[in-house]
Amino acid sequence: MDKEQIKSAILTALSEKGTRKFTQTVDLGINFRNIDFNKQENRLNLEVALPKGKGREQKVVVFADGQLALDAKNANVDLIISGDEIPGLAADQARLRSLLDHEFLAAPNLMTVVGKHLGQYLGTRGRLPKPLMGGSVKDLVERAKKTVRVRSKGKFLPVVHVAVGTETMAPEDIADNVEAVVDKVKAKVGEQCIKSVYVKLTMGRPIYLGAKQEAQAG
Repeated sequence: MDKEQIKSAILTALSEKGTRKFTQTVDLGINFRNIDFNKQENRLNLEVALPKGKGREQKVVVFADGQLALDAKNANVDLIISGDEIPGLAADQARLRSLLDHEFLAAPNLMTVVGKHLGQYLGTRGRLPKPLMGGSVKDLVERAKKTVRVRSKGKFLPVVHVAVGTETMAPEDIADNVEAVVDKVKAKVGEQCIKSVYVKLTMGRPIYLGAKQEAQAG
């Protein structure tokens, strides 16, 4: 599976987009073989920073006080929540639900507070915040805006799906994103365990690449 195969599949998917009243997402699907997803250690829970971004604006929430909160404001995050506000947020289920499409970052000193009050709710949904460490707040916010999660479906299903862009992006950029995700998955499970790979629009049919004939037959 090389870059030209990926780009060809993306072009085919985009050629069938038709006329929609919304911008469709480009989804990547990966089917696996010879992996026992009954075992916890085999289940996928990866994060990948898409090199060309998501093709849409990703909202970010930062839990912070003081200078880190000011830095987050200067980085144009969508919402800053102070340490004192966290317990109140935990009691507001409607507000929490409205934030689930956001990425979460937190000052290191607030990670314990977030875990205590929001850990159960956010953790079961795969939305726990990442600590603001290892770079400037601006850089960490920009990375969060590009990051996608590659997670196993259910407990035992040998497949993952992840959005790698939108129909408005250049095919070359989507292909770069596909490569980044596939490379990260290969590093986790090994290329021999990948049965097939496909791309599709939200309302489109799967366009297989790589092990095409095997995937369609299976």
